Amino acid sequence: MAEQRRRPLPHDFHPPVAPFDVVSDDLRDGGSLKDDQVQSGGDLSPHLRWSGAPEGTRSYAVTCFDPDAPTGSGFWHWVLFDIPASVTELPAGAGSGDLSGLPPGAVHARNDYGSRDFGGAAPPPGDGPHRYVFTVYAVDSERLGPDQDASPAVVGFNLRFHTIGRAQLIGEYEVPAAG
Repeated sequence: MAEQRRRPLPHDFHPPVAPFDVVSDDLRDGGSLKDDQVQSGGDLSPHLRWSGAPEGTRSYAVTCFDPDAPTGSGFWHWVLFDIPASVTELPAGAGSGDLSGLPPGAVHARNDYGSRDFGGAAPPPGDGPHRYVFTVYAVDSERLGPDQDASPAVVGFNLRFHTIGRAQLIGEYEVPAAG
């Protein structure tokens, strides 16, 4: 088994912002991802519902990040932004397939797989448990600025300066070593 790592979370280096709540019908904070939320099981984005965002929220962004990926920079599985402020829930699969569950105006940037959707968990066999940080950001503008061709780093840079609230759920997933 690989050495257990606990790398920093993506927000550990950002200024503190107002917390709010996010829950899921598909994911329990600290629990395991479901089989359909992994790359080999369907790449289905989980249901997310949030409440209590701070006053001044004009849009939302949603990301999923694996800080434990053996890359030196983590791995972005989902980068979605410009979700209208009137939307406080995404159904399971909203970021997957034909993307019909997304609200009008929402923008998918490419993830680290290179696609504009939710890419499921796929840690290397025997690498130990990986954390998948699902974050909902309350944003102070209707449009964040980047377009769908932006990298996760560019979207993250813009979120750093426009986030006024943050909520997160962390799921784990592990692929046992072969043999």
